[in-house]
Formats: sequence, C-alpha cells, structure tokens
Amino acid sequence: MLLTEEAALRAYAKMINTLNAECIEPLIADDFIYESQQVFQPLESKEEFLEYIHGKLETIRRMKASVFAEMGTVDTFRRNQPCVILAQDDRDNLVGLALAETEGEFLKRIDLCIAPGPQSAKRSGEYPA
Repeated sequence: MLLTEEAALRAYAKMINTLNAECIEPLIADDFIYESQQVFQPLESKEEFLEYIHGKLETIRRMKASVFAEMGTVDTFRRNQPCVILAQDDRDNLVGLALAETEGEFLKRIDLCIAPGPQSAKRSGEYPA
C-alpha cells in the first residue's frame, strides 16, 4: 500500500505530540533523510534518525517542555501540500514546518523548514495523538 505524504506527516505529528517514535519507525525507509534549515548536516539513514529522535524526545520529556505538532497545508514549490506546523511552549508560538517525501510504502525524507514560515501555513486545529 502506498504511503501518502499526509499519512507520513500524521505519524510524524503523532510522534511529536506523544513523544513516542513507535508510530513512525516502521514507515521510515532505510535510506531516509532528515534535514533542517537550521542544522548544517542532514541525517542520512533510518538508524541515524532514530538515534537522534529518541534522544531528542527523551530530552523534551525530561525538561517537561511543551511541544505541539498540528496538521496543516502550505502552498510551496508551486503546489499546495500537507505539512506539520510545529509550535513550542504554546500552540500559537509557531517555530517551523515539517514537509515529507514518500516513496512507495515508505517515508523517504522529512525537511524541517523556517522558510516558508509556519505562519504561511493553513492551520487545521488537528493535533494527532
């Protein structure tokens, strides 16, 4: 069964909102790429990403930080596409967007973006959990 960008992003949002990566792990391709416009070096494998994200989620839990991942859409790269709108401390303190690329039944790539800005996305009010 083909994995859609929206389904992949819903799993990513659920991971952020629950601080648990189990929902996304089986979807990730072995040659997965995770890239952020704020970080110089991308993570270029499922193994690298899972090591990174487990540590990040644990840090968020330990610090009792509030993070929010809301489903949305954004008009970028000449098309309207699904995204996850990320917020920190408060649901209206928008800090970035997550965009996904899928291939077949796997999540191939996630890009964290500050441009386009999260304020440019259409918010849905849906926070997968």
